[in-house]
Amino acid sequence: MDSRNGPQDARAWRVRLKQSKVTVVDVARAAGVSKSTVSLVLQGSSLVNEQTRARVGAVIRELGYVYNRGAANLRQAKSKIVGIVVNDLTNSFFAELAVGMDMVVQSAGYIQFMANTSENADRQGEVIASMREHGMAGLILSPARGTTAADLKPLVDSGLPVVLVARNVPGLKVSSVVSDGQAGAAAAVRHLISLGHRRIAFLGGFSDTAVFDERMRGFREGLRETGLEAADELVISSAPSRAGGVAAVERMLLLGDRPTAALCFNDAVAFGVCDGLRSARIEPGTEFGVIGFDDVIEAKTAVPALTTVSVNPQGMGRRAAQLLLKQINAGHFDAEAIVASVRLVVRESCGAPQGTREQGVHSA
Repeated sequence: MDSRNGPQDARAWRVRLKQSKVTVVDVARAAGVSKSTVSLVLQGSSLVNEQTRARVGAVIRELGYVYNRGAANLRQAKSKIVGIVVNDLTNSFFAELAVGMDMVVQSAGYIQFMANTSENADRQGEVIASMREHGMAGLILSPARGTTAADLKPLVDSGLPVVLVARNVPGLKVSSVVSDGQAGAAAAVRHLISLGHRRIAFLGGFSDTAVFDERMRGFREGLRETGLEAADELVISSAPSRAGGVAAVERMLLLGDRPTAALCFNDAVAFGVCDGLRSARIEPGTEFGVIGFDDVIEAKTAVPALTTVSVNPQGMGRRAAQLLLKQINAGHFDAEAIVASVRLVVRESCGAPQGTREQGVHSA
């Protein structure tokens, strides 16, 4: 209905609706909200604020819409849809994570609905609401920055199986698959120290995330073991992207007493750090040591080949999907926390001799 046609046409449209079978789409249109919002109101979800709930309820009563809960339950019971929501598909790590999930989900006969939130918690709420409307059987979520337990509690309370992957949300009792970031960062720092580096920076990442905190703890732990301290000026946060890596290394190069090596928040940042070093005519791997985190596919073929902490993103994706399917099939479940072990893959970017060797890192 085009509101430009005036109130008379609006009233006529409502009269016609009352004389025919009213749908959720009709209710959404009349209430000025999305179809997903109407569905959440019908399900009694606390994700909808009271003002919107009241408006939708008034339209439902006016149009005489009848919610067929039995049919909705039947759709839910037969659902073969798995929702997968990640925070940054432009990052190779999350693309590989999604590939791992897809392998398991498809082989089990499920269809995946995937969405990218671009680190936007509001967008995350919208896509999850839309997926719930389609009756998904379960959800795998890599939470957007700033996601709180309160944001996801209504979803968890609904009984929907949920698995967090790559990132945890403090205070939320759901299953999760994460990597041992602290152990990996500590191993990376130990390696740099073994090569003779004493002034080591930590570059990239948002300092208000749990993953950053874990890797920072490992960074400080590795330094403390040899009596070194992590000076505040050597911890430079930035977006966890290639552009963020360039920005971080540019700030680092302004320091009077420059470091000789850096542990980067992830591989994307490490690639940007290498770009920024070359722009300053400093050759990574020979004049400055660089270590990344994740071991994405491009790490091996980069020039120089990137030393990095491997977390096996495809493997993490597979484990998250297996855990979700286990919960869907069981019908009831206890939260399981899986912390995947990591390993340091030594290549050329940290100043090591050419060739690759691996050092095991065991989780506590």
